[in-house]
Amino acid sequence: MVEEAEKLAATAMKEETENSKSMAKSHHISAGGEESDPEEGEIIGGDSDDSTKAIAAAAPQKHPLEHSWTFWFDSPAARSKQQTWGSSIRNIYTFPTVEDFWSVYNNIHHPSKLTIGADFYCFKNNIAPKWEDPVCANGGKWTVSFSRGKSDTCWLYTLLAMIGEQFDYGDEICGAVVNVRARQEKISIWTKNAANEAAQMSIGKQWKEFLDYNETIGFIFHDDAKKLDRNAKNRYTV
Repeated sequence: MVEEAEKLAATAMKEETENSKSMAKSHHISAGGEESDPEEGEIIGGDSDDSTKAIAAAAPQKHPLEHSWTFWFDSPAARSKQQTWGSSIRNIYTFPTVEDFWSVYNNIHHPSKLTIGADFYCFKNNIAPKWEDPVCANGGKWTVSFSRGKSDTCWLYTLLAMIGEQFDYGDEICGAVVNVRARQEKISIWTKNAANEAAQMSIGKQWKEFLDYNETIGFIFHDDAKKLDRNAKNRYTV
């Protein structure tokens, strides 16, 4: 998973570096700081529109993700004022490219810096992180637990695995959430069809591999959680 993180970060920077080198060469600046003589056939000058077009053409190309993803946030302060469950969850930002992901991720608080009681989500665009969402209604979730302040790296690896389409059953995944509580932090991956045992088991096993996580993790059906709350039992374990 470390290699996948490095690949995504490197991809976002590679073309920017190459384009910067290309632009530098096009200026023909000599070592003494003076503009060098133009090469034969080179056009000198030109209107501002041409310059603008040249700059736009040299701008680094973004790398689209297979799906657009949306960050959502639910704070304990907002939750205490909500009139209906889930109404306090706010849509923060939708990102469709690798570069957009990093620009957001690098400028938001990571789980260890979030207030106790906060829930931070990353779901495929147009899927709301609620049991009532039609895509999530028949699903469930895998959950991994950490000591307080220890989930930052695994949260990043989970995001990269999802948006980078690293799961064999990636179409089954709705998104992920990190729940910050006083004594622990929990990361969960939500899936679409809880009854598809083969898909759920594959996702659970691969997730543990990506995180290098050695403890047993469990899968709970959303229907069980709605009916039994904290008494819901794991249907699958890996």
